[in-house]
Parts: sequence; C-alpha cells; structure tokens
Amino acid sequence: MKTVKDFTAEEKLRLLCGVGSWYTEDFGGKLPRIRMSDGPVGLRTTQPNAHGGQDTIPAIAYPCVQVLANTWDNACARKAGECLAEDCIERDVDLLLAPGVNIKRSPYCGRNFEYFSEDPLLAGTLAREYIAGLQGKGIGACLKHFLANNLEYDRFHQSSEIDERTLREIYYKPFEIACEAKPVSIMCSYNRVNGVYASENKKGFRVLRDEFGFDGAIISDWDAVRDRTAAARAGLDLEMPFCQKSYEKFVADYRAGKITEEEIDQCAERMLALVNRLQDMKKKRKIAMTVEERREAGKHIAAEGAVLLKNNGVLPLKKGAKISLCGSCVRYGNRDFAAGGGSSQVNWLDPVFDLPAQLGKRTGGKVLFEAAFRFDNIDSYRQNTVAAVRNAALSDVNVVCVCTGTGVEKEGSDRATLRLPVVQERIIAETSAQNPNTVVVIFAGAPVDTSAWENRVAAILYAGFTGMGGDEVVAKLLTGELNPCGKLSETFQTENALPDFHFVSGVTRYREGLDVGYRYYSSNRLPVLYPFGFGLSYSSFEYSALQLKTKGHSLEASYEIENTSARDGKEISQIYVRPCAPFVYRPDRELKGYSKNGVAAGKKVRVTVELDVSAFAYWSTATDGLQADDGLYEIAVGASSEDLRLRAFLELKDGKLSIADR
Repeated sequence: MKTVKDFTAEEKLRLLCGVGSWYTEDFGGKLPRIRMSDGPVGLRTTQPNAHGGQDTIPAIAYPCVQVLANTWDNACARKAGECLAEDCIERDVDLLLAPGVNIKRSPYCGRNFEYFSEDPLLAGTLAREYIAGLQGKGIGACLKHFLANNLEYDRFHQSSEIDERTLREIYYKPFEIACEAKPVSIMCSYNRVNGVYASENKKGFRVLRDEFGFDGAIISDWDAVRDRTAAARAGLDLEMPFCQKSYEKFVADYRAGKITEEEIDQCAERMLALVNRLQDMKKKRKIAMTVEERREAGKHIAAEGAVLLKNNGVLPLKKGAKISLCGSCVRYGNRDFAAGGGSSQVNWLDPVFDLPAQLGKRTGGKVLFEAAFRFDNIDSYRQNTVAAVRNAALSDVNVVCVCTGTGVEKEGSDRATLRLPVVQERIIAETSAQNPNTVVVIFAGAPVDTSAWENRVAAILYAGFTGMGGDEVVAKLLTGELNPCGKLSETFQTENALPDFHFVSGVTRYREGLDVGYRYYSSNRLPVLYPFGFGLSYSSFEYSALQLKTKGHSLEASYEIENTSARDGKEISQIYVRPCAPFVYRPDRELKGYSKNGVAAGKKVRVTVELDVSAFAYWSTATDGLQADDGLYEIAVGASSEDLRLRAFLELKDGKLSIADR
C-alpha cells in the first residue's frame, strides 16, 4: 500500500489533478486508477465512434431522484443504489457521481429532478440509504453538491448568502445525515457560499470532516476550481477534469512557496486513502441481479413513487372501457419528454415506451390514440388535435398525458415557469370540455402549476420521470392493477403565490431563512395546491390511538392506522414537531419522522417511530451548537404537512422528556 513517502512532490501535485474527464492518475501502473461516471438514475459512460467523437452507451434508465423521494421508502432508496452498483460493476466504474442532496429551495431550479426534497430529514435519510446500497456492493458514492447550489442560473459565479443557523438546520443537514453511510467522497458545487467559492470553502469542509465524521476525499464539480492552490489549502483533494493551465499554476505556486508540502500531503493522503478504499471495496463486487431484475426494480420504484393528486372516482379504469388517449410523450420512444437533461441524462437501453399498447392490454377495451401535440407546438398537429377532441367526446374516459422533459428541466438553466406549455393546457381544456371523465397524467421532475385546469378534470396522476418501463407502470396504476401509494416530497404551489427568491446582481439572499417549502406555507398559514407529504390512494385510512413513551432522552410515538376500504394499500404517515412557546424563531412544524406501512383491507397496524432529543433542538448561534430548550412541545401525526390527524404534548426539562398532563 503506497503512502505519500513513495511519491515526489510533483507526483503528489499531479495526483491531485484528474486525468481526462473520468480518471485519476495511476503513474503508469504505480497506483490503481479510479474510473468515475455520472449516473444518479442510470450510467452515462461513453465509447469512441467512427467519426472521432464519443457515443453514450445505452444503460438502464431508472426513475428520477424526485420519484425515488416520492416513495418515502428507505428500502427503495437502498435498492436504487444496489441496482446502480451492479450497473457500475458491469462497466468497470469505481465511483458514481451521486446522489445529490441539494435542498429544493425554489421549484424553478432546473436540476430539481436530480434532488430528493425540500425537507432535509427526508433528503438526508433517503440519500443515506442510497449510498449504503451503492457502497454495500463495492462502488463508491460521491455525495453532491456541497453547498447551497439551489438554482442553476449563474451557478458558476453567484453567491448564496445564508445565515449560520439556516445553513446548519437546512442546507448542511442532509449532508450530515448522508455522512452516516460513510460516503467515500463528496463533490463541491460551483457557486460561492457567502462570497467564497465552494471549492475553497474551508469552513464547510472542516464541518464535514470534524463534525459530520466524513473521512473521504473532496472532489470538485467539473471545472469548479478557480484557484487550485487556494482550493487545496482549503481542503479540496481532487480537481476534475484535468486542466493543463490549472496544473501548471499549481506547480508554480508550490515552487514559489504559496503552498507547503505539508498541505499537499494532507490532500495526497486522502487521495491515496480513496484509491486504497475503493480497491478494498472491490472484494464486495458481485452481480446478484440480472438486467431484467434491475429493470423490474426500477419499475417498482416508479410505482411506489407515483402520486395520485386527484380522483373523483374515475380511477381505477373499468375493464372494457373505451379510452381516448393523447400526448406525444407516451409513444414512439420519444424519451426526451419523459426525462431530465444534463449530466444525468441516460441513453435508454430499452427505447420502447408505448402507453396506448399497455393500456389496451390491461383494460381489454378500445384505446383511441392521437399524439395531438408536440411539447409546445400544435401547428403541425392541428388535424390530430381535432381527432383527439373527437375521441374524447366518444370515449368513456379521456386520458391526457402532459410533460416537461429535457428542454425544460435540465442542468445549466432554470425553468421559466411552473405552468405547462400553452398547447398542453389547451388540449386539457378542449378535451375535458367534451368529456368530464378526463384524467391527466404528468410526466415531470418537479412541481407543475395545475391551477389553470385542475378543476376541469376528474383525476390527476403525477407519474414523474418514470424511467424505462414507465408505460407499463402508469397503465397498471390507471387500471388498478397497482394501488398508488407515493406522496409528494415537495410542495406544489401556484406560480403567483411563490415567495420571492431574492436574486440580485450575482447574489442570492436566503432571506426566508428556515422557512423553506412547507415550513414557509404552514408558518404563514398560506394555502397551497398540494402540500408536502400529500398523496391519495385507492384505499382509505384512518388514524387513531396515539401513544407517547419517553425513555430519558428519547421518545417513542406509536399510533394505529386502519384501512377502512376493501382494498389493500400502503400509507405514508408523518410526524411533525412544534415547540409551543419557543425562545427563538421556530417554523410552525418540522418533519422529524415518517413511516411507510402496508395495511390490509379492513385491518389495522400499529406504527412506531422513535425520535431522540435532537428532534426538538435548533442550532443556537449564541452557543455555536445544537440546543433543545425546556418547554412544551406538540407531536402531530398526519397524512401530510397540512393533514394532521393526531396530536399529543410532552415536556422537555433538563434534556429529559416526559408526557405532558392535559
């Protein structure tokens, strides 16, 4: 096993700069090299083509991270990591550049489909399980993007200006939780944080290593390093990709005494540790699932993460029903409308996506399909649009499939609007006017403002970016072969009711502080379209019998969920905490626990969720640490952040919890 003593100073400098776009330096075989790949939802590896360029090799396309988050299912997150690990093993990839845990501060962020949630607990917990699944099979994870990259606009320069308490409670928190899985690496972001480039964020890197227990290497996002010497002195270990100009200046700075060999050794030691750790992890690498089994796992995640937003009883579709179906995104393999763009875009291994065929196979009735529109262009399809309206009038149920896709949701730019393109909203209006039994299926990776047409339709299914096999999954959900059980991992709100995100002249001021997402709406008593944690089912559930048990510094909350319908289903229950008389500002409610449970028809299950005293704490800027103040706290259990069914109170005194008398 090599140590820094086995390398010259210039070799160590070279070790801290990548080779090409995807490798680390191996010094001609002196060290094992590390191969990296994009791929939070599928591998993006390349191979040379006959024209001297590079082609992206087809790979399994899994549901986007937002869909994974909508499952609220730790097992699904772990399985996603395991599947991607096996894909990496087959492609000889050592390090996957995933997952991303950036908080969804703004629904306009073009890259939100790659991130988990607006809530740090949910984002961090699912990322931790994803990393555990990935690294448990011998593939390294690269947790990203550290820190506060919450918009794509001007991401290479803009400064995210955030107070310390908000950083600690919202933006650091998912990284802190994910670090429990011991990721081998973390990637810095492009932006500045309080005026300092993320690649030079010495204070943040110190928090990762000294407080969160992170013991891996810190890697730059591609071309995120502005000054290699300053970044190395701050603690950034590897610059990617290789940049000759940056490397030459790095060497010159060393020779000029601007960085010491001791500082270089600290980075080199972490890089050697990464190489050795990944080599050791290779012992775990084993293919346990076939490609087909991995595809099926992706379809399971897509089904668990689909969210039924509205249903007046038209769903599930009845056998033999005559169905009108329109939307260019659900046939002919046009996958650009059913996925996000950028470094996570996958070249689908299976190009087939045919919802009309899947629906027809399951209903046994006639399916009348017309594309009706392209993404935002109706002119060349006007004749087909007329046919779609006619089909809707002559059918039992009208299904309209709408989408965003790679042109709207992508790395490098933000969404201009949360509304669908005008042509898509108009086709909903025109067909629903002919058939009140209209169902809208949304293929997107972030919230959509449904306010212009929500009242015109009978049902809305948010499918998300489903990945391969999404046509089969959606057909099974619409026909009732599967029971929807996903819930929203972020708030859906009308565009004109969003908060001001305060971007001015290269600076984004996070003036809302802790009030991100549902915290903002609940604290200000503002209505939303669909709240955080919301999702319907073909089953119905009732909550009862909340019991609290305290054990010194911890709390055990248990309650019953009864399935009052004639159909088996799954329910995601959530626990929110509220201090009744806080000494500092606290949001009205904060998610502190959740559980996803299957409940048989007509049966009850008792759910138990454990919380420790940190669930009642906040970051005190006065003491530079977590602090849980004495006082009365409300524990609320509900089906969403706005549907709280059960409440109880407890006292915190001298760090110990006790049940409050009423």
